[in-house]
Amino acid sequence: MKKRVLFVCTANSARSLMAEALLRDMAGDRFEVASAGTEPGQPHPLALEVLQEAGMSVAGLYSKPLSGVRQQDWDYVITLCEQAARECLPVASRAQQLAWDFPDPAASQRRATFARTLKELKERIRLFVRVHQKETHPKPADDDPVALFKAMGETLRLTALLLIRDQGGLCVCELTEALAESQPKVSRHLAVLRAAGLLETERRGQWIFYHLPPGLPGWVTRILEETARHHAALIEQPLTRLRGRADRPAGRCA
Repeated sequence: MKKRVLFVCTANSARSLMAEALLRDMAGDRFEVASAGTEPGQPHPLALEVLQEAGMSVAGLYSKPLSGVRQQDWDYVITLCEQAARECLPVASRAQQLAWDFPDPAASQRRATFARTLKELKERIRLFVRVHQKETHPKPADDDPVALFKAMGETLRLTALLLIRDQGGLCVCELTEALAESQPKVSRHLAVLRAAGLLETERRGQWIFYHLPPGLPGWVTRILEETARHHAALIEQPLTRLRGRADRPAGRCA
């Protein structure tokens, strides 16, 4: 069965329309895709132009109101700006919500800006498709040790892994608080870790929790254990911020 994905931005005139066309073009056999806007306008001519120049169909692309999809069931709701992230909570209550913050290319009215946004969206969607493939057709985490070390070789990602290991599982809102970073940035780094096979997700009520895979290779587990033992300072402050959070999600690991 195809996964259902909804892209949302403010006007549904550029970013979300381009994302809809991209995912349909890249993996339309695996995803049912739509887009909507919190304040829909009309498709921007430059958005349609760069899509066509990239060889993608714009047939059926039009701006739609978010209210028209509220009653539908979605597996993923992907917001492309902060306003959409705030207003999508009722729609995403039963879906996994991802927050990707992309500047609106319509603000510049320049074709080069639309082309750059299309390129950046394509890279992000390619990663999203890879992560979904990992979930449906998982590969061993150590099938590419170089990619695995590369995924761990960034301070925020390594800190997130150590926090998740320490707590037994954390949701994005907890990690955002603990790491003192924006949700889009944290989500982006978590996606890299998932693509490398270092993290899995699990729904608990309305929350999506990240945890280490039960089948993580022993040598990777030992690396994380030794890192936690000898570099505890990496998560000292994040743990303090996390423990000071008053409204931690219910259903988390004890």
